[in-house]
Amino acid sequence: MRDTEVQVCFRPSDREAYVLPGTRLVEAAAEAGLVLDVPCGGEGICGRCRVRVVAGAAEPTPVERERLSPEEIAAGWRLACQSVVAGPTDVVIPTAAPQILVPEQRGRESLLQSPVRKLYVELPPPSRGDDLPDVLRLERALGAGSLAIDLSLLRQIAVRLREAEFRGTAVLVDGRLLDFEPGHTETDAFAVALDLGTTTLVAELLDLAAGAAWAVEARLNPQIRFGDDVLSRILHVRQNADGLGELRATITSAVDEMIGELCRKAGAPRERVYAIAVSGNTTMQQLFCGVDPSPLGEVPFTPTLGRGVECRAEKLDIHIHPRGDAYVMPVIGGFVGGDTVAGILATGLQECEKPTLLVDIGTNGEIVLLADGRLSAASTAAGPAFEGARISCGMRGCAGAIEKVLVADGRLQINVIGDARPAGLCGSGLIDVAAELLRHGLLTPQGRLLPKDELPRDAPADLLDRVVLREGKTAFRLAAEGETADGRPIELTQRDLRELQLATGAIRAGIAILLRRAGLTPGDLDRVLVAGGFGNFIRRSNAQRIGLLPCRIERHRIRFVGNTSLAGARLAVLSRQSREKAEELARAAEHIDLSCDADFSREFAEAMMFPEE
Repeated sequence: MRDTEVQVCFRPSDREAYVLPGTRLVEAAAEAGLVLDVPCGGEGICGRCRVRVVAGAAEPTPVERERLSPEEIAAGWRLACQSVVAGPTDVVIPTAAPQILVPEQRGRESLLQSPVRKLYVELPPPSRGDDLPDVLRLERALGAGSLAIDLSLLRQIAVRLREAEFRGTAVLVDGRLLDFEPGHTETDAFAVALDLGTTTLVAELLDLAAGAAWAVEARLNPQIRFGDDVLSRILHVRQNADGLGELRATITSAVDEMIGELCRKAGAPRERVYAIAVSGNTTMQQLFCGVDPSPLGEVPFTPTLGRGVECRAEKLDIHIHPRGDAYVMPVIGGFVGGDTVAGILATGLQECEKPTLLVDIGTNGEIVLLADGRLSAASTAAGPAFEGARISCGMRGCAGAIEKVLVADGRLQINVIGDARPAGLCGSGLIDVAAELLRHGLLTPQGRLLPKDELPRDAPADLLDRVVLREGKTAFRLAAEGETADGRPIELTQRDLRELQLATGAIRAGIAILLRRAGLTPGDLDRVLVAGGFGNFIRRSNAQRIGLLPCRIERHRIRFVGNTSLAGARLAVLSRQSREKAEELARAAEHIDLSCDADFSREFAEAMMFPEE
């Protein structure tokens, strides 16, 4: 007998899901197509998935009683990762959209060898004196030589030609006839570029005729409910019989929805989208393709994919043109994946004449060094601190996040995304506050936040007053109770600063090892390219002050290059030449496994120290 499912309604989106009693609210939300921010992976320790249950609230769990006040619980507030559905439920979700940067368009040079071409032709109809077979007749009109044609199209081509009175547009993809459309549709051709991020998904709908983006769609990666880092997701696959299927279905469904939304925004029919290119880290790409990532979870961290994957989009459960193509970027090795290859491709790193460093700052920090014409690449587990996770007041860069902190005229000033009351601190703000605390002597190079009785007397009074005791431990207050969105103070703790040290130290140590192996010092670098949407919000001086970026380099040499993963996917979907270049770059770059470097532990320990002024 089938168990009875109950209805869960989510406001203000007016979405609903039918789930079995006992289902967690975060899972019910996912069923309704809503992604909740769960940076702790559902452990109930970050408190970022707070929702208000206005009808049908379940009894609070011990974790909720610890994280929420009695007044909040009485008002219906719950943690979606902990609270379960007991019966018909009405839930209000506080709305906040991720702040995501999309790179500017590159020029039309990428269109020189586009994999997709559309040609309008008018064929003479068959006659007694010209009884050439239909396909050969089409080949003759196109001047294309022998065309590969799918059996599914071959079964339709005779009817298509005659219904169109032998006038129409041939869609060609690398010598294959993808379709024959009635009428003149040469300018009606689209493709999708996708940045498959661990945290965020960004997709562009591209006009193949003009090479411009018609629409952009971004959302949180719904796999977050299985964990906010790739290792958590790999572990889910290893521990659950259908773990791979769950993760794959979750991501492909989200991408398919995004394509639908892109087409709706642009007024473009989905069947006129002929290709998609996908760029992500090694784990994300394998999950997207349905390839078991388990070997990446154990030494020597071996990926299955190496070269790029080309297949029909329908094989990946992506619904564009029925015979549309999908291309997944090649990977370099280990956790250095297609997004890194895309970054090299988009920035033209391999063409730089002087030593240049590309750093993609995120949960997995990717680092690529060009020196003496050679590329070396490494990945380092920076941890999710820059995404706001494992920080007591942390949150991602969305409305309500403190994204900028500075001290001016002796007073601490903050800037909040969305011009709203502050709700937490995102990665760029975390870097800022640590840098200011270092400058004014409240934080030592060893990462110790000084208590009241050890504070420097010459520090600004406003900063001194913000040093408080929280549960017997020193903390630094960024916003008081009456200033915040939820009435709770926003404070940075000693533990938070240790998390920042770990994240910064991992990237700093990776950079140091790549430079050492090349016989270079930071001063030898001509440029440092900082990739990723997060990088665009970093203040260079503050990133250097905490050691995240090399200190001994002039600030003007540090350039922010935006979402290079998306930019590289765009090039790959627009240009056959770019795909070939990506394959070449992936094989030419040397993968450096930092865990095998004898000096990594020492470098990491040293990099945990903040630089002296």
